Amino acid sequence: MLWKTLLLLLFYYSVHATVTHRWSRAMLFPAAQRFKRSSTAFLNPVLQNSLEDVVLLYEFLLAELDIDKSQRISIKDEELASLRKAADFDTICNEIIPKSITEIRRLSSRLSSYPRVLKKEDFEKTVLTMVYTAYRAAQSQGHQKDTWAESFVNLYKALKHDLMFPYNKEPS
Repeated sequence: MLWKTLLLLLFYYSVHATVTHRWSRAMLFPAAQRFKRSSTAFLNPVLQNSLEDVVLLYEFLLAELDIDKSQRISIKDEELASLRKAADFDTICNEIIPKSITEIRRLSSRLSSYPRVLKKEDFEKTVLTMVYTAYRAAQSQGHQKDTWAESFVNLYKALKHDLMFPYNKEPS
């Protein structure tokens, strides 16, 4: 009986170790785990691979974004929009980040209980979600404005917690 229990625990540990790591990002951004239509690769581009990419992302955000009635985000500046990284930006903004208040609140809730530091791509997607939330708060009125603003603040707190994570641990 003891060896069966030990074998079961070993199997559970093995499954947990392999599956948990693979699906940890799916917990925060489920859309990033979908397959692209034209290939077998996951739909999970990353914008920031170097300092130049960070500067380019900043330029995308400063160049003024256009958000149409169907909530599709595009870069107004045609020259910037023609860059290769702009296609990744488009994919992240229009296919991966949550757009409804319910999905954003769900993300905030998951982030508030996230047990470790965010991966770079999750941090990036959370920042872009926060940018989208700020835009929606600015465009809304009344109770909706308060709801979007509250979601923005919750995302901000989650990112601040993530940035301070190594310093928030109590010494052992």
